[in-house]
Amino acid sequence: MLPLELVGQFGQDGFCAVPTFLTSEQLDSLLTRIRSVCAGSTLAHHDASRLEMEPKQTADGDQVRRIYEPCTYYPEFRTLSESGSLLECVAQLLGENLLFHYSKINMKPPSIGSVVEWHQDLAYYPLTNSDSLAVLFYLDDADQMNGCLQALPAVHRNGILNHSWEGYFRGQITEPLDASQAVAIAGCAGTAIFLHGMTPHASAPNTSSRARRTLILSYRAADAYPVYIGETTIHAESHVRLVRGQQLPYARFSPQEMPIPRYRGVPKSLYDLQERFNKERN
Repeated sequence: MLPLELVGQFGQDGFCAVPTFLTSEQLDSLLTRIRSVCAGSTLAHHDASRLEMEPKQTADGDQVRRIYEPCTYYPEFRTLSESGSLLECVAQLLGENLLFHYSKINMKPPSIGSVVEWHQDLAYYPLTNSDSLAVLFYLDDADQMNGCLQALPAVHRNGILNHSWEGYFRGQITEPLDASQAVAIAGCAGTAIFLHGMTPHASAPNTSSRARRTLILSYRAADAYPVYIGETTIHAESHVRLVRGQQLPYARFSPQEMPIPRYRGVPKSLYDLQERFNKERN
């Protein structure tokens, strides 16, 4: 269980961190699977349904940027996503009835790991209420040199900021944002960060010689139903499953507005959206 002070911090700041949440044995198992998933992949030849490669490398470069939906395809990650110790913590923050939403691994390879611009997760997938969070597990020691998570405390209570430009959703906050109060959340391998779906967050490129692999598991309350926005919703909901409590036959609606993203086609990833926007804008 989370200590009460961390539950309070999550409510106040929109995030909290637990060092050494994962054991060394769990870390070894997850990293071994990651190595096997990535083995043999290059920018020119890889399974694009499972992996996204770093674009700024040669055709034979083997730097992976993201692994898609590890909890769907690989049993080690699914086991973690359904573990009682993790779900107990999530239930403290979202309630007893929980849906697993999605998973991914951001790889941040040494010296090349891509930037992630400021954004709020819930801007991507509008729900009937905002009871949604991500658990980010550092699989390597993380600090500002290798691109640890940065978050803006207490902003999650202000609603969804603008992520659109010229009528289309751009995957990042497009209105002026004061990031001077941002907190860099450094941590050792095995640290778990519980991040509210409305908390603005970002990460800098990895300029170090060290990897910064991060497993991300997303959960939502069972009465937080998706707002339908076409094929993007269909794809996202294909990975949703009940992991605790019961499926609720009603939707709970938040009193705050939930902006509906208008996509130009089906985006490959957050990186794809943000890079396209930055090219257009510049």
